[in-house]
Amino acid sequence: MEEEFSAFVAERAHALLRTAYALTGDRHAAEDLVQSALAKAFARWHRIEEPEPYLRRMIYNDFVSAWRSPRRRREVIVAEPPEPAGAPVMQSDTALRLLLRDALRRLPPRQRAVVILRYFEDLTVEETAAVLSCRPGTVASQSARALTKLRELVPQLDWSGDLVGGRS
Repeated sequence: MEEEFSAFVAERAHALLRTAYALTGDRHAAEDLVQSALAKAFARWHRIEEPEPYLRRMIYNDFVSAWRSPRRRREVIVAEPPEPAGAPVMQSDTALRLLLRDALRRLPPRQRAVVILRYFEDLTVEETAAVLSCRPGTVASQSARALTKLRELVPQLDWSGDLVGGRS
């Protein structure tokens, strides 16, 4: 059992970390999410039939649950807003990706999880609903709200392409 678990971690931990980073936007928080999920999974490894979907679901659930905790809702009061007054000038694809990453961080955790599952992981509405333990209609409405907010936050992005296509 230990060897099987170690082999899985060696082979798939990077993919899990990539997904966790897309959710959190912070490498250390992503590592914590993955490590926590792996630690929980190790205790019941012999009962897990499909480890990767199981671990991904744990990561998404832990991410959403962590944001419900009151101790995570610390606000910092500043005299000036951190954003510049005017729209940023796009210099490159890298700048656009950074804007999109920052916009994703500003989405509520549930909407961010839906966007990551639908468009980063390329899951269908039904698959996303199964991972998040909700109804397909909830996934569709959360996705629509998230995309509307992302369009507001990053108007420079060409939203007509495959980025928002996904599988139905």
